[in-house]
Amino acid sequence: MKLEAVIAVICAVAFAGLLLFQTPGQFVTLLAGAVILIAILRWPIFGLVLFGFAATFVPFMTVQIGLRTTASEAILVFIWLGIAWQFLLGRRLPAFGPTERMVIYLMLFSALPFIVGEWMIYIDPHPPITIGAPVISSSNAGTPSGIVNWARWLIDVSCIFLVPLVIDSERKRDAVITALLLGNFAMLGLSLTLFLRNNVATDIIPVLDALKYAHPELTQHLFKALQVRLGTTWLHPNLSAGEIVMFLPLAMYYAGVHRGWRRWLGASVALMGLVGIVLTGSRGALLSVVAVLGIFAVLRVPGTRKTLIAAAVFGAALVSFYPAVQSRLSQTFSAKNESTEVRMQEYREFPRVMATYPFGIGFKVDPPVPGSGLIGISNLWLNYVYKLGLLGALLYCAVLLRWWREVRPRGTVRVVDHGNGVWLACFGGLGGALVTGLFDHYYSFTMVLIALFWLMMGINLQAARALPQVGTVERRVPMQSVLAARAS
Repeated sequence: MKLEAVIAVICAVAFAGLLLFQTPGQFVTLLAGAVILIAILRWPIFGLVLFGFAATFVPFMTVQIGLRTTASEAILVFIWLGIAWQFLLGRRLPAFGPTERMVIYLMLFSALPFIVGEWMIYIDPHPPITIGAPVISSSNAGTPSGIVNWARWLIDVSCIFLVPLVIDSERKRDAVITALLLGNFAMLGLSLTLFLRNNVATDIIPVLDALKYAHPELTQHLFKALQVRLGTTWLHPNLSAGEIVMFLPLAMYYAGVHRGWRRWLGASVALMGLVGIVLTGSRGALLSVVAVLGIFAVLRVPGTRKTLIAAAVFGAALVSFYPAVQSRLSQTFSAKNESTEVRMQEYREFPRVMATYPFGIGFKVDPPVPGSGLIGISNLWLNYVYKLGLLGALLYCAVLLRWWREVRPRGTVRVVDHGNGVWLACFGGLGGALVTGLFDHYYSFTMVLIALFWLMMGINLQAARALPQVGTVERRVPMQSVLAARAS
């Protein structure tokens, strides 16, 4: 009997058994889920498109697959299972570039702080729930488990490898980018609609409860404490703004280069994204937008000056007619801002962290370690030191250096078109994400968000390697040539 027939018989028996023990509604749900999972296993690109939409729209929606995890990360697991199945059938492994190889070194090195953290750090399995506890961490979905958190981090970082493994044509790449923008469109549309109805962030709580977000009591407290700032499916306003910043350049690229519904999609995401950033009141995100537009102005990217002027006029109008934004901005950039004082204290005490945990704290818990008397850190690079030690942070910087060498512009950008638009937009989005790292740590170890970061880096590298006018010239190979070589 052929393998396909054996699989068909097994599936038939399994579904017949489920029909006997499940209600019709549960059976239909399981059947639909099974069809989606089989489609992901058969066509990993379908899973990557689904991930792009789910990760940007409902990033922390949870599911049970033996353990409780986010739906986005569960999709990534099935994508990798589908890729493994293809290799079992004889597909050849593509060659990875220098940036991807450096990421492999970083992932291998992370085993050391993982082991050290498991040995050094003891966490009470039944800690008292404190209202000030974070609601977005790699270890807040129940009893902390270092091995689970480490595995999730590895899966998220591995998104950089999915691009050369799954995206082998411009059509597939466009499908993934479109899904990312559609997810942002849905997230921003839902969040702004609910927030502007009563100007309170708590209106989104019933939606998050329906999506089975972890720790609803802490989520509720967060939105009540920050109810004057925009509430989104990304939970914390700073996290929301940081995510929006990374996709703003892609949205502007779609609005400026494409035609038809893609232009309207890009324009909508860009406009709602700017509104969302202002309503979140995130200083890091606001300064990141200015920094990205400033870099584009230095590169003489067409339309940058008009965008700067339009954004300034739009921002001034929003501040003038929306008192809540006036109040938030006055507090945000005040010299006596409480958040600024906390960050200064974190920097002053960080040498004690390095002395206490020279090899990092690993993955059992996120900073600060309970009972240590230390505090956390709101900086991307220092958070790498906190988690992986100084050597781990240096390896991360080496990854960024390799990435920069491969994608850096080698002159002015006089034209933005379908050929170089994806490269430039991803370059700007990643640059904006890294600028936010000066103010917040979310792009270091926040699950799902870092998966999007590494996916964007993979797309950026692929687009750059097809252009002779950026990065290192001798490594530039058109995508069509790569596809022809694989086919042969």
